Amino acid sequence: MDLVQMSKRELERYTVMRQIEAQLISRRQAALALNLSERQVRRLWKDYQHLGAAGLLSKQRGRPSNRAIKADRRAHIMKLVSTHYPDFGPTLACEYLRREHDCKISSETLRQWMIASGIWKPKVKRTRRHHSRDRRPRLGELVQIDGSTHDWFEGRSDKCMLIAFIDDASSQIMAARFFEAETSATYLSLTQIQR
Repeated sequence: MDLVQMSKRELERYTVMRQIEAQLISRRQAALALNLSERQVRRLWKDYQHLGAAGLLSKQRGRPSNRAIKADRRAHIMKLVSTHYPDFGPTLACEYLRREHDCKISSETLRQWMIASGIWKPKVKRTRRHHSRDRRPRLGELVQIDGSTHDWFEGRSDKCMLIAFIDDASSQIMAARFFEAETSATYLSLTQIQR
């Protein structure tokens, strides 16, 4: 058995079965490690003894899902879509199939089928990249102003507002002062200090 083909859960079970085989842990400890009942571990151990690692593989592997839509129903729905709604999007086609043909199917399933048959092309998600603005070349050309409320004095005084003027070209702090609140008057008073 090729361990690469095993799922993460199956590999974990294989590791624990090897520990039981080497008598490093008991089946009760294995049940706790795998979060299974002791009965399930006994069944796994029995399968492992008879078939090795292959005994730990899921018995559902390679079988179609019980919830899978039958091939003839899929073919019927796709024929309706390609005949009546080839230029519709999946959601609108799904609505028309329900209303006009009494075919109940999820729009996501229909979208996947339409993509597979080439009727619908999925939209490519474009990521927007935000490019940083270049800094201004000269000192004083752009001064950024910001206020920030914080417990600046670590409980030794009330929370207050730090208002700072920072030059964009050099990141130099042009002015900074603490105020009780952020108001137009506080900003104006800080500009008076700079004159």
